[in-house]
Amino acid sequence: MRLSKKAAAVGATLLVTACGTTMTERAATGGLAGAAVGAAVDSSVTGALVGGAAGAALGAATTPRNYNNINRRQYYDEGARRYYFYDPGARRYYWEDGSPRY
Repeated sequence: MRLSKKAAAVGATLLVTACGTTMTERAATGGLAGAAVGAAVDSSVTGALVGGAAGAALGAATTPRNYNNINRRQYYDEGARRYYFYDPGARRYYWEDGSPRY
């Protein structure tokens, strides 16, 4: 039972370490998640410190998805007489100038 708790804790930490768009945000969320999981598994300050350090290191080491290299095909809206495109990273449509298309 103890091993499955640790495996679940490591899995939960890995899922949360990649939250954020900058390296600082990912390190902070990873550190907080690691500290919470470490304290829950070990029930001591040492567990929280080790988990926080591991989560921060994993969060800083991960990289977010980069959609800058995608061919953003533009479409023409005849009613608005403007071009727009779909951004798969945000899962939204935007006008050519970058403003959201509602």
